[in-house]
Amino acid sequence: MRASAFFLLLAACAAAGAGEFRAVAEAVAVLYDAPSRAAKPLWVVSKHYPLEVLTTVDAWVKVRDHTGTLSWAEKKALSERRTVLVTAPLAEVRARPEDGAPVVFSAAQHVVLELLEIGPGGWLRVRHADGAGGYVRANLVWGA
Repeated sequence: MRASAFFLLLAACAAAGAGEFRAVAEAVAVLYDAPSRAAKPLWVVSKHYPLEVLTTVDAWVKVRDHTGTLSWAEKKALSERRTVLVTAPLAEVRARPEDGAPVVFSAAQHVVLELLEIGPGGWLRVRHADGAGGYVRANLVWGA
């Protein structure tokens, strides 16, 4: 009975963090297979890369990347900043949250955009690192 209660608590903690996204704050962050620097390093991700926070254990955060891969990052390596990663081959960023609005710029797959706000009807207001901004369809990016 005690073991089942533990697993229910663990599942509740994981569900509570679902849908919370953070961006990498440092120039690079190492993602590990367990919550320890002694664990096996899996990946290195660059500044502003979005990660979904699943749970937090002390100074470590279990995260999921855009491919669905699970790993652990040091909490201090993540910021409150929100970013999204373009997952479509090309994402058109428009002047207004409308399909017919003028295209401000296009972002290629794997480009990171700052998420400014979640807009109406499946649109996100974003900004490119060069300062250009507009609206992108949420289904063309990951991290919102």
